[in-house]
Amino acid sequence: MLSSEETQKNNIILDLNVRSEGTKTQPWPRSLAQTWTIMLLLVTCLLYCARMAMPVCAVAMATEFGWSKTEIGVVMSGFFWGYCFTQIVGGHVSDRIGGERVLLMSTIAWASIATLTPVLTHLNVSPLITMTTARFLMGLFQGVHYPCLTSVCAQRVEDGERGFVMSIIGCGCHLGVLSVGGVGSVILEWYSWEPVFTIVGFLSAMWAFSVWKYLLKAPARMPEVPEMSSNHGHQLSPQESASFWLKLCMEPAVLSMVFAHLCFSSSYYTLISWLPTFFKETYPHAKGCVFNVVPWFVAMVSSLIGGSLSSYLIKMGYKTVNVRKMMQFCSMGLSGMFLLMLCRNPSFTLAVALVSAAVGLGTFNSSGVTVNVHDLAPSCAGALFGIMNTCGAFSGLLLVYFSGYLIELTQSWASVFFLLTLVNAMGLIMFLLLGEARRLDL
Repeated sequence: MLSSEETQKNNIILDLNVRSEGTKTQPWPRSLAQTWTIMLLLVTCLLYCARMAMPVCAVAMATEFGWSKTEIGVVMSGFFWGYCFTQIVGGHVSDRIGGERVLLMSTIAWASIATLTPVLTHLNVSPLITMTTARFLMGLFQGVHYPCLTSVCAQRVEDGERGFVMSIIGCGCHLGVLSVGGVGSVILEWYSWEPVFTIVGFLSAMWAFSVWKYLLKAPARMPEVPEMSSNHGHQLSPQESASFWLKLCMEPAVLSMVFAHLCFSSSYYTLISWLPTFFKETYPHAKGCVFNVVPWFVAMVSSLIGGSLSSYLIKMGYKTVNVRKMMQFCSMGLSGMFLLMLCRNPSFTLAVALVSAAVGLGTFNSSGVTVNVHDLAPSCAGALFGIMNTCGAFSGLLLVYFSGYLIELTQSWASVFFLLTLVNAMGLIMFLLLGEARRLDL
């Protein structure tokens, strides 16, 4: 006779095996996979256009409303307060009903917030309050995006193609920052900050309508989402589910992955939030269409290079865990070295080059920790990534706000770049020591 503990363990393994088999039975057909990859690239681009509209317009809005650096930090960090709340729920729901549907609903919501942002400033309420609230709601609805992508990738994409597909989709964030940085800077010079939000909201709404009409509304174009449990498997009780998640989250490999993601995300969020202000204040005569475009163009190219290199090395027989760690070293180690060089007050041209190198190398994270969640727990990748991103978002909001306070206190940007390098170094060391790529959810 099996003990109750052994029976529970076997039930958990049986249920997870059923999950894993289910997620592999309904991959997209190749033509549909290509269509969805393009659409996911586009929505990720629009997501970052909406997210980065505030940092790009921050200087103009601060001048109009009389905000200090600390108040700008409060407004921008409001995004991460909302971003924390929907990560786990978004991943959990996506694992069960399909990330495509959750993605559509969330896009409609944050597109509406982006469109209404200029209107909120005309209410009989302090702009500091209304803009912070708008950023909070933007983060709340955008929080499900990456857990959805992770869930979709686990459910719909073949194992050997996930790294490359995620790298392609990851280009969307850099394309989005590039687009809103370049076009937004021109709009700011010719008009004002309001059209930046309105245009992004309109384009996002058009994306949502197109996906609903041409991809989700037609049953033939949308294969059924695999069930995460079946009549032949064992449905986990709440106690068994809690036991499974506690055991998984206490694994050293999972803890190191989460901590590395936390460090990278918080430093990356802080960097992209404050870079436009850094260039505007340090190089007041520089063109925004240069420093808001060049680094993200480099990031797009390097993201594809990182994804291709990662897939090539694995196909050549290199251990997956070694490839993941190498990608993460480039993402957090080498990029930090370029950030430190910004502390020496370089010329504008050199500063753009250093930022481009740091941001470009940072994209290798898409082939490191970001994909590592598929290595460790493919059966619950969306929910686990939601946990990771919740930690990253919470630390991000603290670091974005603290960076604004640090700039005012020290009157120096060098302190911020040193802090970001230190945070990255801590996460990298943890991942290099404890990171793994073997499956842990069985």
